Amino acid sequence: MMNQFYNTYRPYFIKTLQLSYPIMIGQLGIVLMGVADIVMIGKLDAINLAAASLANSVYFLIAIIGMGTLTAVSPLIAKSKAEGHNNDCAILFRQGIWASIILAVFIGLILFVLAENLYWFGQSERVTELTKNYLHVLNLGTLPLLVFLGVKQFSDGLGITKPSAVITILALLLNIVLNWLLIYGNWGFPKLGLLGTGFATSISRLFMGISMYLYVRSNSIYEHYRKLKEHKYDSYWLIKIFKVGLPSGFQYFFEVGAFAFAAIMIGWIGEYELAAHQIAINIASVTYMVATGLSAGGSIAVGDALGRRNRQDIIRSGYAAVILATAFMGVCAIVFSLFNQWIVGLYINDLHVEEMASGLLIIAAFFQLSDGIQCVGLGILRGIGDTKIPTVITIIAYWVIGIPIGYYLGFKTGLSLYGIWISLSIGLSFSAVLLTFRFKKRSRLIDLNYHSSINEH
Repeated sequence: MMNQFYNTYRPYFIKTLQLSYPIMIGQLGIVLMGVADIVMIGKLDAINLAAASLANSVYFLIAIIGMGTLTAVSPLIAKSKAEGHNNDCAILFRQGIWASIILAVFIGLILFVLAENLYWFGQSERVTELTKNYLHVLNLGTLPLLVFLGVKQFSDGLGITKPSAVITILALLLNIVLNWLLIYGNWGFPKLGLLGTGFATSISRLFMGISMYLYVRSNSIYEHYRKLKEHKYDSYWLIKIFKVGLPSGFQYFFEVGAFAFAAIMIGWIGEYELAAHQIAINIASVTYMVATGLSAGGSIAVGDALGRRNRQDIIRSGYAAVILATAFMGVCAIVFSLFNQWIVGLYINDLHVEEMASGLLIIAAFFQLSDGIQCVGLGILRGIGDTKIPTVITIIAYWVIGIPIGYYLGFKTGLSLYGIWISLSIGLSFSAVLLTFRFKKRSRLIDLNYHSSINEH
């Protein structure tokens, strides 16, 4: 029976991995920039590390709305390509960039206001002051980051996923070099400390945005999908990106928001606890980025099957992504359990912080499966255009269940920061179960004739 199961799903595993692995590399490159930042900031002191934790929590809380919204582009491209509507792909390329610009302006303004009012989060004065300037500098890289992601989603949707991965790895190397120069003041550069990390990150993101755009504009492999024959449906596709994408953006917002608010609550407990949280969440984000790669690959594969109106391929492509995520995150859970102290030791030399972060990594090991499954669940549901109900599920999972339980366990039971992390695990598990059942139901009931191209109406 197992052999029959494997033979049935083998082509779907292969297709999902072929689509996913370059996206995974790109996603890992982005998160490894954060890892490099945290490792190099950790060599300064725990206070700078706590400030980096707060800044990154606030930044990604807002930026993830734009990043999540733009994930709508790739399944829309995949569906249009499968239907043979190249002009729709050309329109989506341009409208994806416009969506990126609109989102960058909106997100940039919100981040500016938050940076100027960090006292709202109730952190210590030392952490708040360091965070303010760092967050302003990080915000400079928002527009190029979103333009990179908008163009990347176009390329990914066509099944051309390697260029963005290569560009991201080059940006990662650039970020590490710039960190070394600007944090510590090597080779005569100014010693900027935490602020130097912000400049290094923003410059690296500028490189990513410009490189990705120029590559797609100049390479002949995109030629058939860049030629715009008519502008008749420009506004339709821009609205479509936001209609499908904004719920996805808010799905990520409610999840990241829960982790960001968890960081804020942990900051109420203490600066060293916040530093430990930053280390553990930074490590967990590495495995999560692999899951988002599988989520994106699954979304594209499902979108392609939807364009071909093949229900069997929709169902099997979705399940293949879930199975791959479960297998990978299961291995990560074992690694976190066995090597937690060694991994944490790479970040900081403070024994007190190391001990707390190691304990958090044990909890992270338990929620790896839930995190991977719920992440892929959102992706494959996005592939069939189902984003509204999944958004409600994420709100309930994180803000009705996770955060209230976290506050109770963290401040009423003596579990402190460990209680907050246990509550996050509970929320992730709830989300994983409901999203999986949602895909099982929707993939069997979806009206394939309804999901035809606008050009056929």
